[in-house]
This record gives sequence, C-alpha cells and structure tokens, in this order.
Amino acid sequence: MSEITLATDLMLLLFVTGMVAGTLDAMAGGGGLITLPVLLFAGLPPTEALATNKLQGSFGTFSASLYFLRHRAVRLSDIPFLIICTFIGSMSGTLLVQHLNTDLLNRMVPVLLILTALYFWFGPGISPLDREQRISRAAFALLIGFTVGFYDGFFGPGAGTFFTLGFVALQGFNIIKATAHTKILNFTSNIASLIFFAAGGYVAWSLGLIMAAGQLIGGRLGAKLVIRSGTRLLRPLIVIVSLVISVKLLIGY
Repeated sequence: MSEITLATDLMLLLFVTGMVAGTLDAMAGGGGLITLPVLLFAGLPPTEALATNKLQGSFGTFSASLYFLRHRAVRLSDIPFLIICTFIGSMSGTLLVQHLNTDLLNRMVPVLLILTALYFWFGPGISPLDREQRISRAAFALLIGFTVGFYDGFFGPGAGTFFTLGFVALQGFNIIKATAHTKILNFTSNIASLIFFAAGGYVAWSLGLIMAAGQLIGGRLGAKLVIRSGTRLLRPLIVIVSLVISVKLLIGY
C-alpha cells in the first residue's frame, strides 16, 4: 500500500472518529473514549495525544453549544460566573498536571462514575421537568464549575458526566437543560486547557484539525438528537457511558 493511500486512510479514520465521538459527546459525554485511543494509534506520545484531543474536542463542544444556544436550551447571560470559574479551574488543572501524576484519580474516578451511573438510573433527579434548586448559582459555580473544570484540565475522563450530574442534582435542571449547559462548560474547559497545551507546543495541529472537522458535524448531530429524544435516550446513554469510562480507566487504554 502506498504512502498516499496510508495517509488517506488515516485522514478518513480521524474524520469519522471525530464525527462519531462528537455525536456521543454532545449527548452523554465520553467522546474521549473513542478519540484518545485513535490518536495514540496514530503514533502520538501520550501528552501530545491529550493536547490534540483537547483541540478536536473544542470543535465538537463548540458545535453542540452553538446548536443549544440557537434553540434557547441555555443562555450565556445566566452563567457568566460559572463559565469564568470553569475556565480558571481547567487552566489550573492543566498547569498542575504537567508536574504531578494522575494515579490517584485513576483509581478514584471509576468509583465515582459508577455511583453517578446508579444515580442517573435510580435517582429521583431524572425528570423531563425542572426540580427544586438546592444551592445558589454562585455556590454551584465555585463547587462544580471550578472543581470539575480543574478535574477536566488535570485528568478529564467523565468530566461532562460530572457536570451533568451537578446540574441535575444541585440546580434541579431537567436532563436536556443540564446537557445543554454541560456542553457550554465542556467547551470552556477544553479551550482553557488547549491554550496552555498549545503554549507548551504539545498540539499536533494537522491531525487534530482533521478530526475537528468531523467533530463539527457530530457535535451538531448529537445536540439535535438531545433536543428531539430527551430523557428517553439520554438517561440510559449516560449510564452506559459512565460504566464504559469506568471499565476503560480500570483496564487502561
């Protein structure tokens, strides 16, 4: 097989992977389960794979966020402090991860995700309607925005699921509204992390941008499915993604 054919095959693999991952990520998170192994398969070292994953993921979360904004599932004017806290948290996590290892989180996160899956399957917070808000927006921004943003910059797997859980359990959002807000914060944390990875020269731009083209399509498709399907599809999908991420972390990529 010629080098041109190999390059074409790789480009197609990256594009399709980005589109599939973008669709999944817009609906339930977990797109990194698909994209990160493919970037490693393409020959990138782990740090460059993580950095490039933030690049392509930014396009998918942007596409999904834009769709949700246009359909008024979320309003930026309601969450400026939450966005700021998430950005600062992700920035802090990205800077810190360059000096510390993630072994402890690698052991803790699967347990948290399994508990999250159980909550979404059995918990009272799953409803097509909003419920009572438990904490203020400012407190939520500091507790969930900064903390999960930090986690996303430092480690990452399941961050979207944790954002969604926070919106449902603490803000009383219905699942569609929670998912829409989650994509805004996912985009925020991706961009914050990408800035500092790019400054360090870790991003493989050519590979990432090919995958990003697929993410633009997948992110919009996934957001569209969220608006149309609602709780019927989202709840089991979030449970499945949470459990799959747990297994992946336990056995490794």
